[in-house]
Amino acid sequence: MVYHERSIEGLSLAPAGEGDFEALLALRMAAMRESLERVGRFDPQRARERLSRGYLPAYTRHILLKGELVGFVVVVPRENDWLLDHLYIHPSAQGQGIGSGVLAQVLREADAQRKAVSVTALKHSDANRFYLRHGFVLQAEGEWDLYYLRSARGRADGAGL
Repeated sequence: MVYHERSIEGLSLAPAGEGDFEALLALRMAAMRESLERVGRFDPQRARERLSRGYLPAYTRHILLKGELVGFVVVVPRENDWLLDHLYIHPSAQGQGIGSGVLAQVLREADAQRKAVSVTALKHSDANRFYLRHGFVLQAEGEWDLYYLRSARGRADGAGL
C-alpha cells in the first residue's frame, strides 16, 4: 500500500546553514533516541559523529511548521540516484503527517529528475513501515540497518507527474 499525502497547513522547507549543526543534532537525537535505545545503541557521541560526517548544509533543509523548526531532511544527489540521508521529525511533531508530506515533496522532485531514491533505516525502527508505505522496496540487510530503494516514477517528458 502506498500512502497518499494530505496537505498540511503551514508546512514548509527552508535551506539550512553551517551554523545549524547543533540544533539539528539535538533534533536528531530526540527523534532517534527511542529507536536506538530499543536496540541498545543510543550514544550521543556516536550520534554527533554520524551527523557531522554527513552534515552537508547545501543539501539540508529545515522542516518548518508555521515557521517553527520541527525537523530536517538531507537529500544528496548521486550519479544513479538520490540518497535520502536524513529525515527526522521532532517527537512533539510526529504523527501529524509532516514526514509523509516532506517525503512526498522529495519524491516529486526526484521523479521530475528521473532519479530513484535510496534510504537506510535502523532495524526495528518505526521508519521501516513508513518507507514501505511510501513505495520503498527492501534491497539489503546489514547488522544494524535495512537498505531501501524507491524507483523513479513518471515519464521522461515529465507528463504524468
